Amino acid sequence: MNTSQKIIKYIQENGYVAGSELVDYLSITDRAVRKQLKYLLDNNKLVKTGKPPKVYYSIYPETNTIEEDKDKFDFAKKLPQKLINNNFLYITPRGTMLEGLEGFVVWCHERNIDPIKTAITYQETIKKYQKYRKQGLIDGMHKMKSSFDKVALDKVFYIDFYALEIFGKTKLGQLLLFAKQSQNRELINQLADIVKPTILKLISKYNIDGIGFIPPTVKRELQLIKQLQKRFNLDTRKLVISKVKTPVAVPQKTLSKISDRIINAKETIVVEGNDKYNNILLIDDAIGSGSTLNETAKKLRQRGQCKGKIIGLAITGSFKGFEVISEV
Repeated sequence: MNTSQKIIKYIQENGYVAGSELVDYLSITDRAVRKQLKYLLDNNKLVKTGKPPKVYYSIYPETNTIEEDKDKFDFAKKLPQKLINNNFLYITPRGTMLEGLEGFVVWCHERNIDPIKTAITYQETIKKYQKYRKQGLIDGMHKMKSSFDKVALDKVFYIDFYALEIFGKTKLGQLLLFAKQSQNRELINQLADIVKPTILKLISKYNIDGIGFIPPTVKRELQLIKQLQKRFNLDTRKLVISKVKTPVAVPQKTLSKISDRIINAKETIVVEGNDKYNNILLIDDAIGSGSTLNETAKKLRQRGQCKGKIIGLAITGSFKGFEVISEV
């Protein structure tokens, strides 16, 4: 029995194990154990949970069956393997991030559905929503116009939908949710690196000379929007937009009526300073109703701070008219 087999057998008997425990059990160096663990992780024999100094290893679920199903995609030309690799992300209940085909197959197995048949459904679902995408962006103006009597924004875009039917949260939807809720700096940076090229394109296309970031309501030690702003490191002038503190903080996501969301945004969002801009880009993490973006744009218009266009951009947005994204 080689070292890798000994590790697998030991974990099967104990359920999970820390690396230091394997050093004692195998009587080999820490470096040798790390090398073996990396090999087993890379080959989907083990899964890692936790962060240093507390990291544990357990057996990868249904390894043989999952590998067999992944192999089937290589022999079936009609299956959308490239589409899945580019778009699918699954963050498992144990907190493991699985991208592309591997994540798709594991997701299917955990729901007891056939990955091959489901891949075709996934392709059809993506195609259904692709018609709303132009030049890499989703136009959200149809939603704004159906929700508000007066839209103060000239354009509104999403980089992606937050969720799709059947398959739930999109890749960006999952990254946004878990980056925000777990305050995970690595996920926030990954999200920022995906979003930044879109921001740069919009700055160029619409001659943006002012950027505003919609402030958060919920107090967190690591604020997503502030970390994104730092990571973007944009040269464009920044607007100062604040959220007024109230006796009880009421996040937009807790309000189920669009009229309440409008009041919330109107009464708590403040644009500071008197700087003038030609064209402004307002950035939000997610659009549920669009109230916050629209009310912020209204205030900029009222104060005469924008001479030209105001463009709204959300990392993700909901599909139908007024659909509450209550998680983020």
